[in-house]
Amino acid sequence: MSLARYRYIVVEGPIGAGKTTLAKRLGEHLGGNLLLEKPDAVPFLPKFYQDMQRYALPTQLSFLFQRVEQVESLTQMDLFGGQTVADFLFDKDPLFAQLILSDDEFHLYSTIYRHLRVRAPTPDLVIYLQADIEILLERVRNRSNDYEALMEDSYLRQLAERYSRFFYDYIDAPLLIVNTEHLNLVDDVEDFQLLLRSIEGMRSAREYFNKA
Repeated sequence: MSLARYRYIVVEGPIGAGKTTLAKRLGEHLGGNLLLEKPDAVPFLPKFYQDMQRYALPTQLSFLFQRVEQVESLTQMDLFGGQTVADFLFDKDPLFAQLILSDDEFHLYSTIYRHLRVRAPTPDLVIYLQADIEILLERVRNRSNDYEALMEDSYLRQLAERYSRFFYDYIDAPLLIVNTEHLNLVDDVEDFQLLLRSIEGMRSAREYFNKA
C-alpha cells in the first residue's frame, strides 16, 4: 500500500505530543500542502496562560476564527491533485472550549461555533499522538516557549484526558493511534520510517502503533 491514497491527513494530539513536528515532516516527505495552526497569531495566548479565567473566551474565539479561515481554505486546495497535511482537526475545537470556558461563555461560544462552522472535507486519515502525562509535561517544560512555561500541570492533565475521550469515540475517519513515548520523530529516521510503514499497512478503520 502507498501513502498516495491519503489525500488529506490530519495529525492531532494534546500539547507536547508532537503533532506539528510530525505534520511538517509528513508534509515534507509527501511534498504536499501544509495546514498548520498559528498560535503566535493569537494575541491573547500568552495572557491566557497567565490568567486563564480572564482570557479564556477571547483566546478560544481567536482560535475558532483562525480555524474557520483555515478550513475554508481547504475547499480552495486541490485535494485531488496533491496531498494536504494538517496539525488540527476542526471538529475537536469544542474540546478546548468545554475545558476552559464558564457555562455562560460556553453557551456563547457554542452559538458562534454553530453559525461559523464550515463543512471541511473528511480526512482520509487521522493520526492521534498520545503519551503518558508526565512525558507530555516534561516536553512542554523543555520547550523554549516562555508562556507555555506558565501552564498549570492540571490543565494539561485535563486536556490529555479529554483528547483520550474524544478519540475513544471518534469514527468519522480512519484513525491511527500512536504512542509517542519511545518515538523520536524529530531526529530518528528509523522511527519515522517505522511510522510510515504502519500508516501504509493500515487495513482497518482503527489501528494502533506502539514502538516497544
